[in-house]
Amino acid sequence: MIILGLILLIIGFVAKIAIVWTIGIVLVVVGAALFLVGAAGREIGGRRHWY
Repeated sequence: MIILGLILLIIGFVAKIAIVWTIGIVLVVVGAALFLVGAAGREIGGRRHWY
């Protein structure tokens, strides 16, 4: 999710498309939050690991 967000950020920046830029930011933030919670050892949605 983080990688997809970064790709969308780059595409949105290069193509000057604001909605793609915004979606990229949201995906990076959500992906980072899930990564941090998962790294802390907490289950997310009943799963211990997200791949």
